[in-house]
Amino acid sequence: MNDIDAWVWWLVAAVALGIPLVVTAMPEFGMLAVGAVAAAAASGVGAGTVAQVLVFVAVSVALIAVVRPIAARHRAQRPQLATGIDALKGRQAVVTERVDGAGGRIKLAGEVWSARALDTARAYEVGQQVDVVDIEGATAIVI
Repeated sequence: MNDIDAWVWWLVAAVALGIPLVVTAMPEFGMLAVGAVAAAAASGVGAGTVAQVLVFVAVSVALIAVVRPIAARHRAQRPQLATGIDALKGRQAVVTERVDGAGGRIKLAGEVWSARALDTARAYEVGQQVDVVDIEGATAIVI
């Protein structure tokens, strides 16, 4: 295999490593693909086979050692901004129609919601403030 063909093979390897990246969503394959592209570049500037393999290994290992822990840390963090029904949990609402275990209505975030009491033996009267603990469908569960 001559130097001109070597960089082509490294690019083929990069594409081959990119396919499982897309299919499995495992970022390690992408880091190996970047290592193969770096080896192709080394081949393009005339590096020998041993140097190309060393560039591939060094770049791949460096990316896995540096990027993977950062990606894992970001993946483990919960989003800082709650949206949708998650943003409504924990908010206060005002009872607009008596709320008990069977149902009722509250004003939550400027909208009227159906609601029911978490404690079925408890009832909340019009004007009382309640806390939303959960949302089930279109019904707020309050205490």
